[in-house]
Amino acid sequence: MSDSLSEAIRTRVRALLSTTRFTQFVGVGTVGATVDTVVLVALVEATVLGPVVAKILSWELGIMIIFAINERWTFAEYGQVGLGPLGKRFLRSNAVRFGGFLVTLAVLRVLVRQFGVWYVAANVIGIGVGFFVNYTCESLYTWQVHQE
Repeated sequence: MSDSLSEAIRTRVRALLSTTRFTQFVGVGTVGATVDTVVLVALVEATVLGPVVAKILSWELGIMIIFAINERWTFAEYGQVGLGPLGKRFLRSNAVRFGGFLVTLAVLRVLVRQFGVWYVAANVIGIGVGFFVNYTCESLYTWQVHQE
């Protein structure tokens, strides 16, 4: 492995090991997961939507809230200022989180349909599965914290 590649990896790993940023990300993720779950339950229980369609709607609302809080708090000192860069970060964040969403949705679907797990518990498990991928990708791709 070349020195520049190994240094690039070390820089990224150091950026990911920020206890403060990780803790903030967990807190923000908890808020987003709570919004996601409350909206999911409300949509399933109060409408004709099933858990999968309701999850799509609840997920996007949660993602918008997570992005807004992360932008102003967790990653406030990263990224360029302006509407254009903000829009690009929002699109990148949605793309990153879409991967996590697919994992969450797959876990939700399998646990509910194949194993009869209560949809709320299946949703929480799915969110947990995607958490570390989201943290890594949001940190390194969306806000590029390794470029301090």
